[in-house]
Amino acid sequence: MPAVFVHGNPETAAVWEPLLAELAAVRSDMVCLSPPGFGAPLPAGFGATQADYRDWLVKELMAFGEPADLVGHDWGGAHVVNVVLSRPALVRSWASDVLGIYDPGYEWHELARRWQTPGAGENDVAARFGGTAEERAGALVERGMSRQVAARVAAGQDEAMGRAVLALYRSAAEPGALGLGSELERAAARPGLAVLATADGVVGTEEQRHRSAARAGARSAVLEGLGHWWMTEDPAAGAAALTEFWETIR
Repeated sequence: MPAVFVHGNPETAAVWEPLLAELAAVRSDMVCLSPPGFGAPLPAGFGATQADYRDWLVKELMAFGEPADLVGHDWGGAHVVNVVLSRPALVRSWASDVLGIYDPGYEWHELARRWQTPGAGENDVAARFGGTAEERAGALVERGMSRQVAARVAAGQDEAMGRAVLALYRSAAEPGALGLGSELERAAARPGLAVLATADGVVGTEEQRHRSAARAGARSAVLEGLGHWWMTEDPAAGAAALTEFWETIR
C-alpha cells in the first residue's frame, strides 16, 4: 500500500525531502511522482492541462496494482483531488492542501493571473526560470521555502517548466474552469485530509478551505502559522498530521 507524494509548481520532488525524512520511521513505502515538466521530462505532445495531469497520475497509479495513500501539494493537491473524483478505486486515502481552490468563490492569486495573461505570462516565466540557480533559489526563499530545499528545487527549474506552468494555469483560467471539482462531494468516497496551513495565502480563504473540506467529507489538519511550503517549514508537524490521519484508516 504505497504512500504517493505529488508536488506542484514551480517545484521538483525535492520539496518533499524534509517531510519524508520525518515519516521514514512510520512508513517504508513512500514514492514521489514528478508531474511532466516539474522535475520530469515534458514529452512532446503533452498538453500540460488539468485533465492531462489527472490522466498522467491515473496511469502512474494503475502501475502500482493496489490503491495508494495519495498526498498532494499545490497543483499536485489538485491532481490528487481530480483523480479521487474520477478514479476512486485507485485510492485508499488522500490528502491535499489546496481544497479552497474548488470553492465557487475562489479567485486566482496575482501571480496565477499573470501566468494566465498572454505576453505577461511568457515574460514572467522567461525571467523566473531563465536566471542562475542562485537567483531562482533566492526567489523561492523570498516566497517562504527553506533555503536548503530551495537550492535543490531551483536546480530542476528550466524552460520546460515555464511552458508547463503557462499551459496548466491557462487551462484553469476561465470562470468555472476548475469544474473538475464541481462535484467535490464525490471525494468523500475515500477518506480524505484537508491540510490547512493558516499562513498560506494563495489557496483560498480560511472559510473557503473549511467549506471545501466539508463538501469533500475530509478531516482537517490545521498547521498554525505555516505557509505554502509547510513541508519545508515544519516537516515534523506535517508528518504528525499525516501519521494521525493514516492511523484512522488502518
